[in-house]
Amino acid sequence: MNPLIIANWKMNLRPNQAADLALDMKKILKKEVNKDIVICPSFTALDSVSNVIKKTNISLGAQNVFWKDSGAFTGEESIKNLKEFGCEYVIVGHSDRRRYFYETNEMINKKISACLDGGMTPVLCIGENMEERREGKAEHVLWSQLTECLKNIDLMPSEQIVIAYEPVWAISTSGTGQVMEVSDVQRSFNLVYQNLIDLWPLTIVNNNVRILYGGSVDGQISAELSNIDKIKGFLVGGASLDSQEFAKIIKNIQ
Repeated sequence: MNPLIIANWKMNLRPNQAADLALDMKKILKKEVNKDIVICPSFTALDSVSNVIKKTNISLGAQNVFWKDSGAFTGEESIKNLKEFGCEYVIVGHSDRRRYFYETNEMINKKISACLDGGMTPVLCIGENMEERREGKAEHVLWSQLTECLKNIDLMPSEQIVIAYEPVWAISTSGTGQVMEVSDVQRSFNLVYQNLIDLWPLTIVNNNVRILYGGSVDGQISAELSNIDKIKGFLVGGASLDSQEFAKIIKNIQ
């Protein structure tokens, strides 16, 4: 599988600003081959960005989804609606969603199931916060998030899933200002991989699952982490709002 680099623009940029940034990235990244690039704008910018990146090497993703096709679910969007815009990927379980909207592993599990049933690739975010890390609970947190979010998910050979490890305490918006050591990232990736092969056959894990890193990724951090074992790309937040910085991150992953 190709390396995967996802831009998560979060709740930034008006539709016209998002289209301008997408156009800039389209020009800068047109020569990137053998790498899968995804832009996840806000819901209101999906249409404008989709129009810009059609028939390019950039795919469209969404930042969230609901697990029902329709109904009285104010403020939510369905897989069917997202596919109308051309979305191929959906971020689920992001730390922002867990922290501010109290999403549970059970809710995330339903979203993953809906994504796979609807022919879309879910990007499952997992990661420990500072308190959990200090108390030595990081490994248990990752294990519980993976096992509960992927409960009863039987990944088929035709399906793909992405796991994005984002240590919450290393994300700049958390205010810690701390950088995760390469050895710690490798240890976490090994743990994630081991848990995955406990859930699914080895061939499925190796051929249908990509593990990304997503903790305040920028050009420097991506260069330091790009060669660790089992890394398949990055989930990029703030740095993806700068097309030049995002291009550096893409070039760093081989």
